[in-house]
Amino acid sequence: MSDRDHGPLAPPPRPAAGIPAQVAASAAMGVCAMQALRLGGIGGTAGGWLAASALYLGCCAMVLAQMRRSYPHDRIGGCNAVTLQRAAITCALLAPLADGTAAGWAVAIVGGVALALDGLDGWLARRAGLVSGFGARFDMEVDAAFALTLALHASLGTTLGPEVLLLGVLRYGFLAAGLVLPWLRADLPQRLRRKAICVLQLGTLVLLQTPLPGHAQAGFLAWLATAALALSFALDIRWLWRHRR
Repeated sequence: MSDRDHGPLAPPPRPAAGIPAQVAASAAMGVCAMQALRLGGIGGTAGGWLAASALYLGCCAMVLAQMRRSYPHDRIGGCNAVTLQRAAITCALLAPLADGTAAGWAVAIVGGVALALDGLDGWLARRAGLVSGFGARFDMEVDAAFALTLALHASLGTTLGPEVLLLGVLRYGFLAAGLVLPWLRADLPQRLRRKAICVLQLGTLVLLQTPLPGHAQAGFLAWLATAALALSFALDIRWLWRHRR
């Protein structure tokens, strides 16, 4: 007999009933991952790592609060657990910046792992039937923070100028504009173009952490990715303008 056969006698389960313990377990795994990166020699002072860990735990608390308000499922699943680990990696990459240690192979390798995981969480969500608006937004915000962190590394640790920061700040400029223009905060339709350009953006930023491209090649790649990202935002803004209320 299905739950529907019970009618009003079988109320739906509380979506967030088991969420806090699951988020706490994923947060503990994230802290362990951060410590492994610290011991692996990624760089950074003790104070920088303490601040990065505190930031990560604060992010986990915000995720839990939002899940309890709007997450429709009864478990976080591997998808959101993976996104929490990507958030941990992003926070870990902030630690070296505290003492001016930026870019290099260690950042590129760790960033490459985080980029590979970016393709896993969506697949896990679809496979487990845990797709949600919360999960999509969580993934997007971690991507944005990851891009900004890598852009800071590229700006401080390579021969590229501060213009490479555009690859990390365009998303936040769009959000800031939405505070002034409410129509920019409307939901956008799904577009494969947006995902492809995100991969181009993050892949370029990971590559820029290495000495493989020369100065001219690195500058070309950075501007190419920036132009593609700017075009994507322009297309989204045009769509939002045409469908504003």
